[in-house]
Amino acid sequence: MSDWHSWAAIAVFVTAYAAIISERVHRTAAALTGAAAMLAIGASDDKAAFFDEHSGIDWNVVFLLLGMMAIVGVLRQTGLFEYVAIWAVKRARGRPFRVMTMLIVITAAASALLDNVTTVLLIAPVTLLVCERLALPAAPFLIAEVLASNIGGTATLVGDPPNIIIASRAGLTFNDFLVHLAPLAAVLTVVLVVMCRLMFRKLFVHDEERAAEVMALEEREAIRDRRLLYQGLAVLALVVVGFVAHPVLHYAPSVVALLGAGLLIALSTVRADEALKEVEWPTLAFFAGLFVMVGALIETGVIGEVSRALADATGGSRLGATMLLVFGSAVLSGIVDNIPYVATMAPITADLAHGFGGGHDTQVLWWALALGADLGGNATAIGASANVVVLGIAERNRQPISFWQFTKYGLLVTAVTVALSAAYLWLRYFALA
Repeated sequence: MSDWHSWAAIAVFVTAYAAIISERVHRTAAALTGAAAMLAIGASDDKAAFFDEHSGIDWNVVFLLLGMMAIVGVLRQTGLFEYVAIWAVKRARGRPFRVMTMLIVITAAASALLDNVTTVLLIAPVTLLVCERLALPAAPFLIAEVLASNIGGTATLVGDPPNIIIASRAGLTFNDFLVHLAPLAAVLTVVLVVMCRLMFRKLFVHDEERAAEVMALEEREAIRDRRLLYQGLAVLALVVVGFVAHPVLHYAPSVVALLGAGLLIALSTVRADEALKEVEWPTLAFFAGLFVMVGALIETGVIGEVSRALADATGGSRLGATMLLVFGSAVLSGIVDNIPYVATMAPITADLAHGFGGGHDTQVLWWALALGADLGGNATAIGASANVVVLGIAERNRQPISFWQFTKYGLLVTAVTVALSAAYLWLRYFALA
């Protein structure tokens, strides 16, 4: 690609990003217009945009979302989310901070077993109902959950899509992630709970009357269709097993989700059009546009140049390379969706590891990349897939969360968690190694 294409691609991306931030244009319109402009100026083409594994739309992400949204759409009709909402509020005695803590812990734990996008698809409807019951604003609870999902997702190979890319490139196993990243993810979840107590302190006003009303409810009465509920939970359990058994079955998460959605619609009495009504189509279109725009930056060599500059700045120091990877990845993953970013950085990290002699000692570079990309996704409203999905759900339920409303909390949490991660990497792999 020529320098002209590179600069034109940067101009298109910056303009589209500015439009998304300004919120004067709907983010889906901005992303699709940006994608169309990239194709029009020749920064990408149809093959690169739609079929290339590295610079095209990540169809695995799109179809994973589609399948899980359809499953959630069927489960919503059973009354399951109302049941869980009432159960959670009763266990927390209607106290807002206890409710938020419970939801954060559940979200973080579930994000380690499922992927974080699937988790927020299941938890967000419950949260909206909890907030409605207690007359609380939903935005702080939804923001806290997204931050928890991205932190919890760092713990395992299947928790966050970038981890799957890293594991594949570095030859890391499910147990490697558990041993090296799960302890840190648990600590960071506790840190998040403490930060939420401070960030949202004005929110935690206990309404005795509302709490008493919820305590008087019987959660079992919320279930509207028991047969459909059992079918839905059985299929969801199979889907979870499919996600966890990925190393054995070799089915991509997107295939598992689509098989689950198809099976549930076939087994139940729910019509296909009813299940697909719950799909967040604008969110899927936004992802497609964002992938095409970032892919154009990959095609024109822009992201490659940025990544090489990062690699050159290490100065031959393994500790320097580790710190640069964790902080550099956190910054860039807040701007560019962390999936295409990690896909671009993985070969560069492999070259770095090879340059330091390979072997067990260079694993720290991969952990730095994973932590920087996963936690950096919390920095802005479009830094990670889970963020975009929850913003779409919030908007659909007339509880919109603005770009800046999310980002002012996300940046603070990212700064603290990434700094703690850098300290963890230094302590475990250098000071105490």
